[in-house]
Amino acid sequence: MAGAGRTGRGKRVKPAAPAAPADAAGAPPKPSGLPLPSPSAGTNLVIADIVLRAAGGLLRDRLEKGLIVRSHGRDKADKLVGQRGLASSLALYGASRLARRSPLGLAVVAGVLAAKVFYDRGKRLEAKRRAGKTPPAAPLQTDES
Repeated sequence: MAGAGRTGRGKRVKPAAPAAPADAAGAPPKPSGLPLPSPSAGTNLVIADIVLRAAGGLLRDRLEKGLIVRSHGRDKADKLVGQRGLASSLALYGASRLARRSPLGLAVVAGVLAAKVFYDRGKRLEAKRRAGKTPPAAPLQTDES
């Protein structure tokens, strides 16, 4: 047979592995590894997804609270993390999806976050200047005599 083992695009196809020998009762051998809670692959996938999402959520909440507690205290951290609204949750979810899907999306999200940091820093410095803690920068005097 000419062309056996090739697909239409010229790529080689690996030959199919021979069927695993059955045991004396005729049942196929069981795969080795961790015992799974259900014989259904779909059910096992749903269980794994729920466990991973729950663990990720708990880890994320702990990390967020830990970052906020150092500078703002435990009460404010509990309030900020625990009382997040639907709109902010959806915005965070959308930003994380955009950042994960492509390098361009990551660059856009990182740029927006950097702009937000610079905006907040500028507002804080402006508030300090208005409160009199930092004197305003003196304008340059030119000597026009």
